[in-house]
Amino acid sequence: MRSVENIGRMETRAARMTDAFLVGLDLREHLRLGKSLLEAFEELEIRLETLEDGYPEWHPASYPFQGILKLFFYREITGNSYRKLSGYHELASACGLDRIPDVSVLSRTWRNRFDTATREFVERGAHLLVKNIHDFGPSVAEVRPKHEVLDFEERGSGESGNGEEQRVTFDDKEIFRTTRLAREHCFNPFDSGRAENSSYDDSRFFELQTFMGMVGCGTAQGAARFQYRRGKEYGPHGDTHLRAVKQFDGEPLLNGFNIATDRLLSVIESEVSFRRPVTVALDITTVPYFGDVEGMSMVSGTKDGEGRAFKFATLSIVGQNVPLVLAVEPVRESSAWDDNPPNRIHRVVRRLVRQAKEHVPIEMVLCDREFDSMRVFQTLSNLNVGYLIPKRISSSEREAIEQMEQDGREVAVESASVHVEQGSHAMEFLYVPSTKTDGTTVFATNARVTPKEAEVFCRRYSSRWQIENEYKSIKHDFLAKTSSKDYRIRLFYFVFAVLLYNIWRLTDFLLKASADGEMDYAPVITAGECVELVSSALLPPD
Repeated sequence: MRSVENIGRMETRAARMTDAFLVGLDLREHLRLGKSLLEAFEELEIRLETLEDGYPEWHPASYPFQGILKLFFYREITGNSYRKLSGYHELASACGLDRIPDVSVLSRTWRNRFDTATREFVERGAHLLVKNIHDFGPSVAEVRPKHEVLDFEERGSGESGNGEEQRVTFDDKEIFRTTRLAREHCFNPFDSGRAENSSYDDSRFFELQTFMGMVGCGTAQGAARFQYRRGKEYGPHGDTHLRAVKQFDGEPLLNGFNIATDRLLSVIESEVSFRRPVTVALDITTVPYFGDVEGMSMVSGTKDGEGRAFKFATLSIVGQNVPLVLAVEPVRESSAWDDNPPNRIHRVVRRLVRQAKEHVPIEMVLCDREFDSMRVFQTLSNLNVGYLIPKRISSSEREAIEQMEQDGREVAVESASVHVEQGSHAMEFLYVPSTKTDGTTVFATNARVTPKEAEVFCRRYSSRWQIENEYKSIKHDFLAKTSSKDYRIRLFYFVFAVLLYNIWRLTDFLLKASADGEMDYAPVITAGECVELVSSALLPPD
């Protein structure tokens, strides 16, 4: 079993490869729109969240990291030498640089400023574009021959010399076939209820929605780009798309998600690698909102007190199982600008767990401190599931920690009980060394745990980091942009992004199963690769 650190490293690499894929995709879209390679680079913005600038802030480097990255992408796409690149002065403006570095600076940048991960990022994204240009067009004179990047792939930069195992690879037909299967399981349960003689069936709207999430743009621009790519008669207009989306109103939409989840699990339930019962993580994520809040009852304040956002709660499988989102629930809070009743988070917890239990038995629920509530504890106990939730440190916990220090103890278990209107049950507070600081963390659980078992038992909470990465992927790779004030659109966009995340994870699972691969958290296909396939007709290339 891989360590948490190793799994986290592989997950970071998967996110980085997705970003590299999107660079190649963005450039290709600009080229398809008739722009030159130079003009495409003027429009290019590279996501830097997964990359690290090898030069610290105090370093006197005169070239911004974004600009120098674009320059090396251009070099890797064209195959130009450092000498030829240094003489191409028109490229400076396209890359956002004051001037093109000389040969010695270019060499030092590649060797010293870019680490192994950044070099792989550039090579993977650039080589993807080269292969797609030669396979599907348009013709671009500056792009290097395809065989040069194929030779590179055959040499195998798979893990960039970091000592990890090279990941399993699959041919195009297998990936297309598997993604089609995953897509059919997820999209079929959704029905907008539109007339059978409508100009577009629901699948066209799903493809457009996927495309918008992939390229990170709004509805009008996304619909125009989709029509250019697939044909004006193939894709709906932006206004038509929004009218169709509104047909998927709240409850039918969530019911469709519930049916899709059941179908996903039916595909994998025969696999012995899917462990039952499951450990799940429950959390609330936000999607920022910047408009007027008057009449916006589903908009809530954020923790900092300044921001405004839509909030969604999810329940996801974590640990060594297939990471799927089992349930989604809108969060409606009381705010100064509406008449909503005070939020009772235990009711959100009850709905999520009940929905998830329709699909799988649940052994343990992991939540963060936002769910530190006696009502939440009792709700989970009433649902006959275990819980492990870190507690906020109050005066009683501080006194207990001080007593532990005086006694020279690092671990302690305190028996307690919950008594609320929903019922009562015995529970325990576990005092264990913090994994982040030198202090002590306190967990609440309804499991019976001895002091000798407490520290090992609480390590299970480390699985919860997966839901944080999950949210990043959902919002970074799959969520389309919108400024709409219509909550039907907001809810559809988020639920659909979660659906795409599940399609990605199911595709990854099926590919691993077909190759007898290890069923771990790290994916073998990036989110970017999967979403590109879902947004296409999914026909194998000639």
